[in-house]
Amino acid sequence: MADEPLSFLDRLHHRFEGRYEIGEAFGELTLEVAAGDLTDVARVLRDDAEFRFEQLIDVCGVDYLSFGQVEWDTSDVSSEGFSRGVEGLGAGRFRWEDRPQADASPKRFASIIHLLSLHYNKRLRLRTFAADDALPIVPSVTEIWPGANWFERESFDLFGIIYEGHPDLRRILTDYGFVGHPFRKDFPLIGNVEVRFDPEKGRVVYEPVTIDPRVGVPRVVRKDSRYEQARSESAAGQGN
Repeated sequence: MADEPLSFLDRLHHRFEGRYEIGEAFGELTLEVAAGDLTDVARVLRDDAEFRFEQLIDVCGVDYLSFGQVEWDTSDVSSEGFSRGVEGLGAGRFRWEDRPQADASPKRFASIIHLLSLHYNKRLRLRTFAADDALPIVPSVTEIWPGANWFERESFDLFGIIYEGHPDLRRILTDYGFVGHPFRKDFPLIGNVEVRFDPEKGRVVYEPVTIDPRVGVPRVVRKDSRYEQARSESAAGQGN
């Protein structure tokens, strides 16, 4: 009897096991590679007949600072409301001198590439971490998938991840004079400056932030009489 064809996960294990980390969760596959091997692995995934990931869907940055930490206090909270369970100490809600420190989270910055194989109708998440948190650098994949160009610029703009070999790496979403990278976890949620148009000066001016940071607390409605009334009216209408 002929051997059954390998599953897609088995193909990845057969080709990369022992060299890179391969994971499957919620029906999604992730291949994590070292930054120095990214371009070689990317070419294999694109060109090898077993994979044929010819389509790049997205490239995004991730900041793992404070990953796994929460600002919800669930041990000694009362039953009087959700706001009593929030400490307001999450990343982005702090004074600058009390900001989270990068050394609290090893391998802080990652670049994640989402790939699609049209031939096999399969998807893959390709992740690589920057070796240096202070100056995160990963290789660009624009030569392999040209569509990565703008995605890598977004990741550079929002997270400060430098894509080595990118043909035109510059900001794409924030203003020309913007300072910092707004999607980093140690960037204040209220920002650093306010922008407004000054009619007297006839130009846009930057000023210190005047709002106070606050914690947005979701409210859960457990019982609403409107829904009960709607159900009773619907039942009465079906009985007639």
